[in-house]
Amino acid sequence: MIFSACSKDKDKPSGGNHKVVFKAVGSAGTSISTVVYVDGGGENVTKTDLSGSTWESGELTFSSSVQAISFGVQATGPNASATMKVQIFVDGVMKKESSGTGTILVPSATYYF
Repeated sequence: MIFSACSKDKDKPSGGNHKVVFKAVGSAGTSISTVVYVDGGGENVTKTDLSGSTWESGELTFSSSVQAISFGVQATGPNASATMKVQIFVDGVMKKESSGTGTILVPSATYYF
């Protein structure tokens, strides 16, 4: 007798590492002053004295043991209709997005693996 089993659950984690990229994209005239995120080693990273309406982290490697990652931005907009969105990309796919509108912009996002 031969028995075999096969799992069809494609949502199970692969057990490998994840490649993560954080991105912030603002409308024209917005100015990013600070970004905060958790790096692959579990450390909080704060970058200040930034400028411009976009920012992107390099590719970060997260262990499969990490359960959640977070990313936030502080920016100013030129008027009440200014927008800023933050995005979390995992293994090349956008998994989480959040946005804010106004002259004070502080969108943040958390992704749970």
